[in-house]
Amino acid sequence: MHLLVDISAHGLGHLAQTAPVIAALCAEVPGLELTVRSALPLHQLKKRIGVRFAHIQEARDFGFVMHSAVDVDLKASARAYREFHHDWPQKVAAESHWLNVHRVDAVLSNVAYLPLAGAAKAGIAAASLCSLNWADVFFHYFGPSFANAPWAQEIHAQMLDAYKGAECFLRPTPGLPMRDMERLYEIGPIAHLGRRNRAIVSEKLGIAHDLRWVLLAMGGMEFRLPIESWEPVQGVVWLVPSAWGIVRPDVCSFEHQELAFSDILASVDAVVTKPGYGTFVEAACAGVPILYVERGDWPETTPFATWLAQHARSRELSRERVMGGDFIDDLAQLWQQPPPPGLQPTGAIEAARILQTALGLAR
Repeated sequence: MHLLVDISAHGLGHLAQTAPVIAALCAEVPGLELTVRSALPLHQLKKRIGVRFAHIQEARDFGFVMHSAVDVDLKASARAYREFHHDWPQKVAAESHWLNVHRVDAVLSNVAYLPLAGAAKAGIAAASLCSLNWADVFFHYFGPSFANAPWAQEIHAQMLDAYKGAECFLRPTPGLPMRDMERLYEIGPIAHLGRRNRAIVSEKLGIAHDLRWVLLAMGGMEFRLPIESWEPVQGVVWLVPSAWGIVRPDVCSFEHQELAFSDILASVDAVVTKPGYGTFVEAACAGVPILYVERGDWPETTPFATWLAQHARSRELSRERVMGGDFIDDLAQLWQQPPPPGLQPTGAIEAARILQTALGLAR
């Protein structure tokens, strides 16, 4: 059985959701032939996906065009969607042909809809997995203009038809409500549980284990914080991406070939991030306090915030405060709060069991 898993490169949350499901599927279905199609770099895929797979460096979605990790470029996104849906029937036919040429037996998408439309045309079983879908996000931004923009209404209908043509849509907790989605399965949180081991992280990164470690991770998209202008905070060391190129005694790159990001996240004292599934859920499951930058226009922000309020020590900050490093008091208050009860990420196993039946993988 040859399974194609299509993973969006619009941030790293799509990979964070999909990798544990792949692991659970391969454990349940021995001998599964796996191809991962994604524009994400192979080294990032290998870090998350712990089983053998073939990689095809291609993308079937772009999500939305972004100014930054938290700013959507609506004009560019509108142009991109109009171009993407030009000659839509031909695109679907080409995708159907691609799937047949590569002898794909089943498709799992997170969360491109073109593979689903192509699979339906080819008679191949397909399913979606994600906390969002591009049809709902598209409607969030362009729905108010449908009356004056027939092109947007037509594109939205094509997106919804593609999603609804699949065997099922698996929506991990937390996520968008997806009231228009048919055959929707709401499953538990999905997360790769990191190992908390400050001794090893301290040794590999060369940082003192008796300091407060604060991880600055913006979810795989460019959002550089100007730490050079921040005043040093006694007892705090900042863990940042190496690409930021910051040289200060209290700043350290968290990227190390022998350390998994999930293990680093589980070992820090707090994380500062943007609203996004992967970091939010993995930090919550690890009991790590979360500060996140406001992102009021992104449709997932409200359900994420509601869920975090129940399951994590968390607080939203304005962009100005995050950029200025003006949140030490907020961190201190979170550190004083007792951690909430442990949270178990049951979604991957639930997804694997549903997919076995929906995609006919257990034959």
